[in-house]
Amino acid sequence: MGIFSSIFRSRASPQDRTSGSAYSFYFGSTTSGKAVTERSAMQMTAVYSCVRILAEAVAGLPLHLYRYKDSGGKEKAIDHPLYLLLHDEPNPEMSSFVFRETLMTHLLLWGNAYAQIIRNGKGEVVALYPLMPNKMTVDRDANGQLYYQYTRSNEEAPTMKGTTVNLHPSDVLHIPGLGFDGLVGYSPIAMAKNAIGMAIACEEYGAKFFANGAAPGGVLEHPGTIKDPERVRQSWQSTFGGSGNANKIAVLEEGMKYTPIGISPEQAQFLETRKFQINEIARIFRVPPHMVGDLEKSSFSNIEQQSLEFVKYTLEPWLVRWEQSIHRSLFSPQEKPQYFARFNVDGLLRGDYASRMQGYAVGIQNGFMSPNNVRELEGLEPIPADQGGDLYFVNGNMVKLKDIGAAYGAPAIGE
Repeated sequence: MGIFSSIFRSRASPQDRTSGSAYSFYFGSTTSGKAVTERSAMQMTAVYSCVRILAEAVAGLPLHLYRYKDSGGKEKAIDHPLYLLLHDEPNPEMSSFVFRETLMTHLLLWGNAYAQIIRNGKGEVVALYPLMPNKMTVDRDANGQLYYQYTRSNEEAPTMKGTTVNLHPSDVLHIPGLGFDGLVGYSPIAMAKNAIGMAIACEEYGAKFFANGAAPGGVLEHPGTIKDPERVRQSWQSTFGGSGNANKIAVLEEGMKYTPIGISPEQAQFLETRKFQINEIARIFRVPPHMVGDLEKSSFSNIEQQSLEFVKYTLEPWLVRWEQSIHRSLFSPQEKPQYFARFNVDGLLRGDYASRMQGYAVGIQNGFMSPNNVRELEGLEPIPADQGGDLYFVNGNMVKLKDIGAAYGAPAIGE
């Protein structure tokens, strides 16, 4: 009985194979009757838009490697081998943009992103290769140590024998999403499968409505008895059915009468339901509705603020996951106190041109920005140092309160 119960138990809800293992998502049945998996969910336009927006945003941001300076502050560690891997080319087969876009897509759909770390004889990282999260299992051995088990397919490694490979945690860059045990993340698609399933059902209903609806739509009335009603129905459908035959002129014979029928309240409500489901999916990924095409509550006065909130409250948590996972997995214990990776989001936080120029003017006049600091932010060539490009200026018309009148020979306040 125990064997059969394990075979026929429900497999549509979240489950862990063992403590700390990867998430299993099988058939994905939903209350709407539509099967939802990570791949089928991407056929929903709202899911595809949210995943693409977040994946391209993370992939398009500059990712730099920095080191702490002994004198304070930081500088780009261009000479470090990891700088080229993270910023330009993680492996000979893909660019940094494609690599980060792929891993971010995995993270959004499966809740985890994995990459195999290739090291040389010195222990230095020389390449990073993405791994499919649905083929990865995170588990513990008899000693309680974590290990990663990856199931290979013949398409991935046709020259290698064996179907599974055990990887040490030091050989895997693992970026987990929101999870329950702190080790692996759970798929957002699986957690919200009912909402996504309802959106798929609404989209399918709308497609069938326009595919099967006859235009003009209504009821054909005949004063007598029709010998072959099916033939009449098929003839009408082939002539006037579908959106391609809309607005054709109907010619009725034998005293037939056509009575048009309007859209039922249920069909009208369908449009509102489908619109709500799009916002529901945007809410799952915390993407502002205006970024997926819903401009109902957006205007010229708040669209910029919504974009800034997207960077602060949507992108930043994902970027922190990336930065801390990179720091934990790619640096040696000796390098961790000295090096760190950071995404540059300054370009996304900048306002319009006039606002930027006004902010730069305030920075230069108050001495916390030099002209070359501003030119670097704007992507311009620096001014030579002998021409004052690296100087810091302070507006000289401001004095301390107690020195008012001192320039005119008056005693200072309090004397």
